[in-house]
Amino acid sequence: MLLTLHEKNPRRIFEGEALLRRMFRYGLLDESQNKLDYVLALTVENFLERRLQTLVFKSGMAKSIHHARVLIKQRHIRVGKQVVNVASFLVRMDSQKHIDFALSSPFGGGRPGRVKRKNMKAASKKAAGGDEEEDED
Repeated sequence: MLLTLHEKNPRRIFEGEALLRRMFRYGLLDESQNKLDYVLALTVENFLERRLQTLVFKSGMAKSIHHARVLIKQRHIRVGKQVVNVASFLVRMDSQKHIDFALSSPFGGGRPGRVKRKNMKAASKKAAGGDEEEDED
């Protein structure tokens, strides 16, 4: 639609610059690609590379792309201070370095998971009650 308008049309200039700025912010275009024609050259793969699911996998936080999706859906991943549970979340370039495990997640130093808590409880019982059992024998 924008490309059908004349180059000097104020609507094309305003909306075109906004679109290019947004594409640059998401890392889909470089600063050198500041024309609307470059937007037409974008492929689906360009958008898929900016998804949170892909970036979590590529950063090594997940073992596979499917594992990344599970981590995100189970609220283990945050972007900045915000916990994100949408795998299709498009990550901006400035937010990419702030992808980390959530503070409340067992992976991020939060409360241990169910199995780890059970093992810790069993170990503490064994340490406290283990001596008494040996005395009874």
